Amino acid sequence: MPHPSTLSSLRGLALAAALVGPGLVAASEPAEPPGFRRDVMPVFFRAGCNAGTCHGSARGKDGFMLSLFGYDPKGDYSRIVEQMPGRRVNTAVPEKSLLLLKAVAAVPHTGGKVFTPASPFYKTLRDWIAAGAPDDDASVPETVDVVLSRKAFVFDKAGAGDALTVTAHASDGSKRDVTGLARFFSNNPSVVAIDENGRFKATGPGDTNVFARFGRFTVGAEVIVLPRAEGFAWTNPPAVNFIDRIVFDRLQKLRILPSGLCDDETFLRRVTIDLAARLPTVEEYRSFMADAATDKRHRKIDELLQSDGFVEQWTTIWSEHLRNKGSTFAPNATLPKASDAFQGWIRSQMRSGRPLNEFVAEMVAASGSNISAGPPNFYTMMVNKWNVDPKPLAADVSQLLLGVQIQCAECHNHPFDRWTMDDYYSFVSFFTGIKRISGIEPRERRIYFDTTTEPAKHLVDERPMPARVLGGIEPVPAGSDPRKALATWLTAPDNKLFRENLANRIWAQLMGRGVIEPVDDVRVSNPPTNPALLEALGSRLAELKFDLRGLVRDICNSRTYQLSVTPNETNRLDTRQFSHAKMRRLRADVLLDALTDVTGVPGEFPNFPTGTRAVAFHPRNAGGDGRGESSKQFFHNFGLSPRNAVAASETKKEPTLAQALHLIVGDTLRTRLSSGGVVKRLVAEKATPEAIIEELFILTLTRRPEPGELQELLALAGPGAKDPALYEDIFWSLLNSTEFVFNH
Repeated sequence: MPHPSTLSSLRGLALAAALVGPGLVAASEPAEPPGFRRDVMPVFFRAGCNAGTCHGSARGKDGFMLSLFGYDPKGDYSRIVEQMPGRRVNTAVPEKSLLLLKAVAAVPHTGGKVFTPASPFYKTLRDWIAAGAPDDDASVPETVDVVLSRKAFVFDKAGAGDALTVTAHASDGSKRDVTGLARFFSNNPSVVAIDENGRFKATGPGDTNVFARFGRFTVGAEVIVLPRAEGFAWTNPPAVNFIDRIVFDRLQKLRILPSGLCDDETFLRRVTIDLAARLPTVEEYRSFMADAATDKRHRKIDELLQSDGFVEQWTTIWSEHLRNKGSTFAPNATLPKASDAFQGWIRSQMRSGRPLNEFVAEMVAASGSNISAGPPNFYTMMVNKWNVDPKPLAADVSQLLLGVQIQCAECHNHPFDRWTMDDYYSFVSFFTGIKRISGIEPRERRIYFDTTTEPAKHLVDERPMPARVLGGIEPVPAGSDPRKALATWLTAPDNKLFRENLANRIWAQLMGRGVIEPVDDVRVSNPPTNPALLEALGSRLAELKFDLRGLVRDICNSRTYQLSVTPNETNRLDTRQFSHAKMRRLRADVLLDALTDVTGVPGEFPNFPTGTRAVAFHPRNAGGDGRGESSKQFFHNFGLSPRNAVAASETKKEPTLAQALHLIVGDTLRTRLSSGGVVKRLVAEKATPEAIIEELFILTLTRRPEPGELQELLALAGPGAKDPALYEDIFWSLLNSTEFVFNH
């Protein structure tokens, strides 16, 4: 006959298995009494007690605080056991412990009933208290990884389902089923819904991810729910390069047909805006349309890649990322002369085609004068304060160059990624020694790294955290400038985070959205929409030795880039898989240049020569941000980055009512139309209304008018009309059209 304790143990296992549900196995019943870190803290996590909405909030709740998701087990143990002795934990009468009474709502509890006395969670807590509430600090192995039973699921229809099993791997080599202690969520419940025990069910066609979190680890599995197969037939669109093969393979799996190829007029406008930051000229249009060669699109891409516009556009993009702006009213290190030095250096790097990893590495490791050299301004413009604050600087470097928002791990372990507070403070230590001293002239500041500076201290226990790269094990040797080691690791070809972050940003610039979106929020719980595509883009960038033009050339030559914006029945709801081109509002500076070009009225910016293009402009001014009042309002309305942060969201892409009103009634367009002579010249040069109207269409929209459009406008004009006011109205209408303001 089994011993009574054996029967009790068997009953506990049976009860736990029944509560977790069929097909899932509960976490193993420990042979010895439950431990605090191994058994109790996972209960707090699963029950939501240490979540940000409960006792894990910054100030706790109802006088009781736990560390968010359990990042500070030592502090949690002290608060539970040592505060309010005999009340929260009553080892003499465990059932009278507030920890249990509140959880089962036997006494008032703001969070209500968390579980029942029959729950295995209740049993774990009770047994731990009954054993004297021991702390297992010295004996519990660390969880080093969490693995799901499967990484991908495909369902043919809504209603189908499956379940996840979660296994924790420990530092001593042991494994443990923690399905019953993990928390689960879905990125898109309209595609798949998942319950608290890891069972999930398809709810509609599409692709998404489901996630399990245990401790500091979040892991995910992809779920594809296919639309109905009836009537679907893959059309085998031709693949130009690796991009098309990967994108089309994904679309075929999802039963989505890509749109057709865009026409030559659309391609010319799209690629000229994307690569040269301007509209095609009328002469370029006529030459391209008259060219019958089959390789004319490839040749046009190569031509635009060597243009000044390409250099200026990518200079401005990087200048925005690096927050380059100068003002005499700003901190001393960001005066206009320093801003000019940085802008000129960035421009020289883009023009020469310097590999992006070398471009970044030189900035990260830079020391010296902020006026005589550009790279040291990485530590003036990015900071934009009187003194260098290493914490926000570390966060900005991580977000910009890796796409990782490491600042989420400053006060607690990252709630949705693998990064810990140890990772954060070790990364901050790369920047704690950066100092500025006065140079030879009053405006100059010299940047250097003080190797005697102490590393950052951990928030929880104030232990020093030597500089260590993200995901690394060993710290950088002390006694020298650690930024050199950071630059080497950061820009190495085998650094997936770096190469895929750059590749994703380049892709988003040309396609309207990243494979990961937002581009600067890379985390486990925000996975790429096409993992194979992101991996291939990053690998290709490294293979090209980080040549910006090389990757842009690959993307623009792909059929995927050249697809039409017009959707078909299968892809009309697709916003993630690049099955058709995306309508993209022009950047504020590109739009202002387009208005300048088509009206013939040059742009003016204070402290810049007349005729300076908006895309070549950077904020610099004595006492301000460098933008004239009219331009400032235009840039504000159309979302040009104010360069106050490195976040990609600083540049606004969304159309707004204010933008429409600005073009309709604002000074930007009205003054250009009234002072420009485009219409008068056309009326004088062109013999017929048809010719005038056609030229206006090509000038603004890079296409000839459709027969119906031309017929309506001719009817409005009347035969032989030569009144400039009539054509100015047509011109004004074209400039206010969605087709002009958007790249399609």
